[in-house]
Amino acid sequence: MESISVFEIIKVGIGPSSSHTMGPWNAAESFIRKIKTDHQLQDVKEVFVEFFGSLAKTGIGHGTDIAGMLGLSGENFKLIDTTKIDEKIEVIKSSNLLNLGGEKVIHFVYGEHLILNKQRSLDFHPNGMIFKAVFENGDELIQDYYSLGGGFIATQEENSFENDCIRTLYPCHSGDAVLKNIEKLGLEKVSDLIFLNEESWRTKEETEKEALYIWDQIVECIYKGVNKEGILPGGLRVTRRAAGLNRKLLGDKIYKNKKEWFQLVIDSHETFTTINKWVSCFALAVNEENASFGRIITAPTNGASGVIPAVLMYARAFTDHCSDEDMIRFILVAGEIGTLFKKNATISAAMGGCQAEVGVSSAMAAAGLTEIMGGTPGQVLMAAEIAMEHHLGLTCDPIGGLVQIPCIERNSMGAIKAITAANIAIESDPSKAKVSLDQVIQSMWETAQGMSERFKETSEGGLAIAVNVAEC
Repeated sequence: MESISVFEIIKVGIGPSSSHTMGPWNAAESFIRKIKTDHQLQDVKEVFVEFFGSLAKTGIGHGTDIAGMLGLSGENFKLIDTTKIDEKIEVIKSSNLLNLGGEKVIHFVYGEHLILNKQRSLDFHPNGMIFKAVFENGDELIQDYYSLGGGFIATQEENSFENDCIRTLYPCHSGDAVLKNIEKLGLEKVSDLIFLNEESWRTKEETEKEALYIWDQIVECIYKGVNKEGILPGGLRVTRRAAGLNRKLLGDKIYKNKKEWFQLVIDSHETFTTINKWVSCFALAVNEENASFGRIITAPTNGASGVIPAVLMYARAFTDHCSDEDMIRFILVAGEIGTLFKKNATISAAMGGCQAEVGVSSAMAAAGLTEIMGGTPGQVLMAAEIAMEHHLGLTCDPIGGLVQIPCIERNSMGAIKAITAANIAIESDPSKAKVSLDQVIQSMWETAQGMSERFKETSEGGLAIAVNVAEC
């Protein structure tokens, strides 16, 4: 089985969805590379893209169409000025022109060259799409892609679309393997093992640098979120709440930058209620940014991107476990737990409902927090199991196809569950646990397979139907 770096699970992304925005964007960029490899970009006459299944049914609300057009235009979601996205899309739609790969302007009509096919799903995966290039000489290039969650993509020919097929020195494809490797090597912490395996991709110093970069981006995202008021885009008229909560918690205190703001958070009155509100504020801030095409940290998906930042900020601001090393070890452990779910189940709501997104993120955060609280390897895995156990069966039924209701609040709930799971695990004896992490992952996968398609990111069941709002 192929190994996955923790930085493939926790990484810089763009809202509102890793599977419905980042995945199609990555697929479009991949198709551009394929054209350049097999043909000449300058020889392309037309390009078509058709989205199927869940990608089509909630595509407008998730920005799938936008991601497809920007990806074909050669834009990169890690670099694009997110404030210019609406403007760029309006230019394409109004001019009926697309600058393919940023190199050749071609005729492109929205609704003709880009189609959301809600009546059909591809067999390989619910998140399917087909790209087609037609060349001046009449030749065609056709490629199918599938968005697997977390921004990962695949084709039918290649079940995994990683750049490098790497097998680490001490493979960890299950929770049991993690514990056995730690015992075999005489290590004390889960993160010690992950440091060793990450050397398959980079040096320890580079791993530490990347983790601290992730932490810096988390703080940046939360800071943006707590300083933005207004209505979220999409048509549901959802009001941003993080800024108001931040203002209420800080009172009349003034700050000029994120460093001053964070110090005020640390110095704020610590009661159970205020800390609970801060955790919610952190999660709301991230997911409100995510809902508005902001740049966030995908962990393991965009719909669940507020959980790990909220728990990390909680640890940094309100516990004694707040050093840079703690942050690094938290991120490494959280990322490794995410790989276990990806390898043995799914991190895609279109495959498994929200248990596969917020549930997985909560398990990741619980494990990371337990690690830096001084938990044993057994307690770390136990925390992840507890968090997932209490997300089993969680559906994905976004109102209007938008990553807003219930997604934004759900991240706050996932963060609180993660903290609770860590607190329970740190006071427990893992040898007496009746359910292992591997067993709960298997249970999650079985639950996913038995779940109605209406509850897998199609907006055809649950809240999406109870609250009768047309897709925006």
